[in-house]
Amino acid sequence: MSRRHYNLPPLTTLSAFEAAARHLSFKDAAVELSVTPGAVSHQIKALEGELGTPLFQRKHRGVDLTDEGNVLLETLSTSFSRISKSLETIREGVTSDKVTVGSTTAVAALWLSPSIIRFWRDTPDLNVNQVSQDRPFRNRPDIDFFIRYGRDGDRSLHHTPLYRDHLVPVASPELAQKLTGASLDVLAKQRLIHLDTEDRTWTSWADWFQQLGYSGSVPVESRVNSYSVALHLARKSAGLALGWQRLIQPMLASRKLVPVGPHQLNAPNQFYLVGRPDEELSDSARALKKWIIEEVRATTV
Repeated sequence: MSRRHYNLPPLTTLSAFEAAARHLSFKDAAVELSVTPGAVSHQIKALEGELGTPLFQRKHRGVDLTDEGNVLLETLSTSFSRISKSLETIREGVTSDKVTVGSTTAVAALWLSPSIIRFWRDTPDLNVNQVSQDRPFRNRPDIDFFIRYGRDGDRSLHHTPLYRDHLVPVASPELAQKLTGASLDVLAKQRLIHLDTEDRTWTSWADWFQQLGYSGSVPVESRVNSYSVALHLARKSAGLALGWQRLIQPMLASRKLVPVGPHQLNAPNQFYLVGRPDEELSDSARALKKWIIEEVRATTV
């Protein structure tokens, strides 16, 4: 007689594996699950013993998934996401006519919120929740999708490319006029407003100068942890901010900020819409996703 109706291993072993595989770290999985790394390792060894095959390749500085591990991760990620969405619907006691979308605070203020307002004009009965935070979106099954610069490390998430931006120094009109045609050496000596964020995919001032071939020093005199604050300081002539040209297009169009030419860099990464695959999204979530993609592609800068 089977000891389990679905012939599944203990769910604790599957949960430990999924977290460790998603993070590619037993330590990070242990933090998420509020257990010790040893407990995570024990659960995974038990699962590997039951399946009769290794799921991880143990390396000197971490772990990687075997082919079997990748297959299991994809299956569990899809299944856990569906379970989470079903439980959310049951808790709310309604059918899913709500969409939750995430972004950084700057993306929300400068791009996403205005786009959602336009979407609401066409679909006023659909509820859209926004979650804005300036740190990576991890372990948020309540979010249908989020806007991200660069690819997310979670292999189970679906990535839809949106656009590639251009990076250019921006300043107040007065300061920008003084720096017209300035060399990279002159720009590096200005007060540069550096963005300090947990998400290291964002291009920094040091990255920007290096990609343009500048080998001199790039002093760090001013740090902020919010891109919106960086733009505000630049508007007040407190220094130069690194402008994501398409993202801040409304501020450039109104000349609240002005590009300091001629130096410009194509962003190393694209912006993506990241989240569950379309077949796991509600009709409402798919409608908003389609709207965002079509609006981005219809807009040129």
